Amino acid sequence: MKKITLSLLLLFGVIGFAQTDNSEFDRMVEAEMKSASATINFRANPNTQNYDISYHELRFNVDPNNTTPYISGIVTTTFTALSDMNVVTFDMATALVVSSVTMNSSSLTFSQSNYELNINLPATLVSGNSATVVITYAGSPPQAEGAFTRGTHSGTPVIFTLSEPYGARDWWPCKQDLNDKVNAIDVYITAPSAYVSVSNGIEVSQTVSGANKTTHFHHNYPIPAYLIAIAVTNYQIYNQQGGLGTVASPYFPIVNYLYPESYASATSATQLGTTPTIINLYESLLEPYPFRNEKYGHAQFGWGGGMEHTTVSFMGSFGRSLIAHEMAHQWFGDKITCGSWKDIWLNEGLTEYMSGLVVENLDGATPFVTWKTNKINSITSQTTGYVYLQDSDLTNVNRIFSSRLTYDKGSMVTHMLRWKLGDVAFFQALKNYLADSSLAYGYALTGDLKSHLENVYGSSLTEFFNDWLYMQGYPTYTITAQNWGAGQAKITVSQTQSHASVSFFEMPLEIRLTSAGGINHDVVVNNTVNNQEFVVPVPFVVAGVTFDPNKHIISKNNVVTLANASFELEQTISVYPNPANDELHIMMPTTTQLEKVEIYNTLGQLLATHQTADFRIDNLSSGMHVMKITTSEGAIHKNFIKK
Repeated sequence: MKKITLSLLLLFGVIGFAQTDNSEFDRMVEAEMKSASATINFRANPNTQNYDISYHELRFNVDPNNTTPYISGIVTTTFTALSDMNVVTFDMATALVVSSVTMNSSSLTFSQSNYELNINLPATLVSGNSATVVITYAGSPPQAEGAFTRGTHSGTPVIFTLSEPYGARDWWPCKQDLNDKVNAIDVYITAPSAYVSVSNGIEVSQTVSGANKTTHFHHNYPIPAYLIAIAVTNYQIYNQQGGLGTVASPYFPIVNYLYPESYASATSATQLGTTPTIINLYESLLEPYPFRNEKYGHAQFGWGGGMEHTTVSFMGSFGRSLIAHEMAHQWFGDKITCGSWKDIWLNEGLTEYMSGLVVENLDGATPFVTWKTNKINSITSQTTGYVYLQDSDLTNVNRIFSSRLTYDKGSMVTHMLRWKLGDVAFFQALKNYLADSSLAYGYALTGDLKSHLENVYGSSLTEFFNDWLYMQGYPTYTITAQNWGAGQAKITVSQTQSHASVSFFEMPLEIRLTSAGGINHDVVVNNTVNNQEFVVPVPFVVAGVTFDPNKHIISKNNVVTLANASFELEQTISVYPNPANDELHIMMPTTTQLEKVEIYNTLGQLLATHQTADFRIDNLSSGMHVMKITTSEGAIHKNFIKK
């Protein structure tokens, strides 16, 4: 059992959706909001916090032919007490009627009210000890959240579930707070034998009895209640194979459950045909698929978008970006789940960025720039907004599921971390995060990812996280480039901020210098202060300048200027700091050679001579001094003040 203590009273979930175009993306986010809207006043149940669940056996009886949604079931749950307990409480819709509860074949007393099932234990269960209860129930699941849906497709009945965030309680007795993962589950679905049943994990067996068929699935990885799912209809199965196929990491099955009327189009090369390619790419970038011992796959269902149920994503369509997004959730969201909905970007931002990496790796650099440009345009359509949620946001479903902030800004912040760290360090940090035994198949907070990034980067990322995740807005840059002697250019960088919560955005910036003949030379400058100047080598006379050509930075309304290209020796040489206390430094073009530095007082008396560009001035008196700098290009004079 993986467990994390939560301090939030109000918790909300999120369904992971990708985007193929804006309209599809909007439908996906709308579906998420619809899932959560009915639970906006739900509070984490304090009565379920005193135990950990280690195992569920879930036996469900469903019939899609019933026009009224209905389920009956027997749920066997093994749990361990975290403190002495006489009552065990499960989340459960009151509309589901419990007929019996047993422990060791003995009946227990129980009560149902306010979405709770309270079971009286036969004796005090001492902290650290385990027990198993068997709950038999039946009823029509509440339809407000759409957690258990009966519908049709092309006239054929279908049943499917979608429990995120708090819908699991609508169709079975569970513990659905975001703090407990069940070590293993067995799911038995009994339905008319004409239909095909779907659930998490591997299909173990099918047993036909009269007009019904029972399909047994086993899932042997930790899983939260909201990711457990079932679906039943006349599915047609399409099998594929995933994995890089090395000796250490053999192939694994990809099982797709499709509506027969969609089979031909869904199995085309441009739809499900892309699945093995994407999952193999993710394995090469991250680590082996986290549930390799079982399967990956898709099950078609009646909602727009998709839902990342562990080992089997429920899908409304099969566009490549939707497949990429839901699949990436198997690493970010299913293997490691955000431990607080304030950290939702760990699920959605990282996952949406993975769908961007599919564009980069399968389509190329130019389409990836377009992908990032679209994200930046969305983010900067407003001047405010933070990625990491505030407590006050947890009652605002539109904010929790913000496509602009949770998805788009979350994904671009992920890219900016890659840009700042470099590819090798960034991907190694992701691998370390996924492999962390304290997080893997459990829960994580933003600080956990930050620690892994810092460990590989070797420096603090506190300022970056403060600026880009915890605070609001984005920078607007003013870039001025000027030819600065033979083979050099001077670049001056200044910025303003769209929101006062950030005083300055420190970032490495890519600037493209272009010759009159169209040759490009890209340079990277590390912008840490306002009005910062950089002298950079360039192999030609600069005729054009472009800021951030590959879209590494969230910014807007940038102004880029190529200043007068005339070269003056006086302008190319600078002395700093000025005023100075103990040391002076001379900066000049690399093509200019320093011959001598002479220092005079205001009376014209020679006080010192130096042959290097860095020297001490401790012995000078305070006040104004004149420096004569003799170079291979001629001599100039500079004034400086000794403190």
